[in-house]
Amino acid sequence: GAAQTPTYRRCAVTGNPQQQLSSRSSIYPLDTEVQGSIQFAVNYIQKLEEFQVFVVNCRGLAIAETKKNLSDPYVKCYLAPDKTRLGKKKTTVKKRTLNPTYNEVLKFKIPLEELKKQTLIVSVWHNDLFGRNSFLGDVDLNLSEWDFKNAEINEYKLKAKVIISVHIQCKLVSSIGKGISTTEAGELLIWVKDCKDLPQVRRVIINPFVKCTVLPDTSRKSQQKTRVVKRTANPLFNHTMVYDGFQSEDLRQACVEITVWDRDRLHNHFIGGVRLGPGTGKSYGVDVAWMDSTTTEVNLWNKMLHSNGEWVEDVLPLRMLVMAKGL
Repeated sequence: GAAQTPTYRRCAVTGNPQQQLSSRSSIYPLDTEVQGSIQFAVNYIQKLEEFQVFVVNCRGLAIAETKKNLSDPYVKCYLAPDKTRLGKKKTTVKKRTLNPTYNEVLKFKIPLEELKKQTLIVSVWHNDLFGRNSFLGDVDLNLSEWDFKNAEINEYKLKAKVIISVHIQCKLVSSIGKGISTTEAGELLIWVKDCKDLPQVRRVIINPFVKCTVLPDTSRKSQQKTRVVKRTANPLFNHTMVYDGFQSEDLRQACVEITVWDRDRLHNHFIGGVRLGPGTGKSYGVDVAWMDSTTTEVNLWNKMLHSNGEWVEDVLPLRMLVMAKGL
């Protein structure tokens, strides 16, 4: 007969639920002070090769709409690192509540051997009809260590996301050491100092390095790299990249793409990046996806252009990037 969905048994929190959580962090803005908890259970149906997450409720969520003193929360689940292939699953949105009850089952078709290589990310979001949804907290469950005979409902404290970042200084100088005028060529210097709180992308301590490219040039000549700093989430690089022959007009059309990678023997894993540029969406009159700098990235770029050859600096949050062709 058809496989039966199990009856989930409610269970009090025993010990420290944080011990079951991995230390993975993601790249999200901290919209709201994270608070509260979520109750859910996980189960694997062997006959169906189906992983089920039974989302019960949330309690004491943060207020996303401060004017109305409410949130419209929903729960989103995905499996990392295979997020794209397996997709994201979501509950319904519960309106005007900080204590939503869902009692919904979210399902993933996946063989058990594959599942044991994944981390389950359960996140809570406020649904904003007119703007960007607000992050209300999450829980990460490392499934390589999970006992799949345990189908009990557990309560987990929601965690804030860690903002992962890169510390950069940059300046633009002429060959005589001052800021460059509209006519003369000059040097662009990018000093990558360090990164903070980089996430594990392969379940092991990472070996980070930074790559720098001045777009639209994706040739090897344009690409420069720092050394690999082994086994750390907080690497200190102190590496300066130098690009010469720049005119002021070039800089209105260019964008410095700085990306952070985890060095692996087989292939490198992308962690996140920033793009310093004017953020106009165009380069030499052509629409380009990579001219997408955020406000903070544009601000640092503009500060550099007007700094008359002096160093300017900022700590910028890393973000996911749609990579330019040829990188």
